[in-house]
Amino acid sequence: MPIDPTAPYDDDNIFAKILRGEIPNTTVIETEHSLAFHDITPQAPTHVLVIPKGAYVSFDHFASEAGEAEIIDYVRTIGQVAQMCGVDLGEGGGFRLISNAGRDGVQEVPHLHVHVLGGRGLGRMLQPA
Repeated sequence: MPIDPTAPYDDDNIFAKILRGEIPNTTVIETEHSLAFHDITPQAPTHVLVIPKGAYVSFDHFASEAGEAEIIDYVRTIGQVAQMCGVDLGEGGGFRLISNAGRDGVQEVPHLHVHVLGGRGLGRMLQPA
């Protein structure tokens, strides 16, 4: 169920629990400010989630509240994941980044996360209305 965009950060969301070590994950890379791990229900051969370690609900929240070091680390970690998974343009055929936000974006977990998807043709993202 999509989240209410006006709700405060929920410390009991699944990604907060993963960050606290309460739920295991298959880590791809961990940095000072970010964690990347394999999605448990992959939608493509490569499907990695990248989350900031801070309590940010969405990308707009992160962009307005995160410090410079957090933002740089997060963006670079996303790029590193693409390279590590072999889907970057240098080695692979490309990838898609998806970050859902709020009810209309069908965000299910109230913690910023980017899906890095690749490893096959992904088709068009949206169909014309």
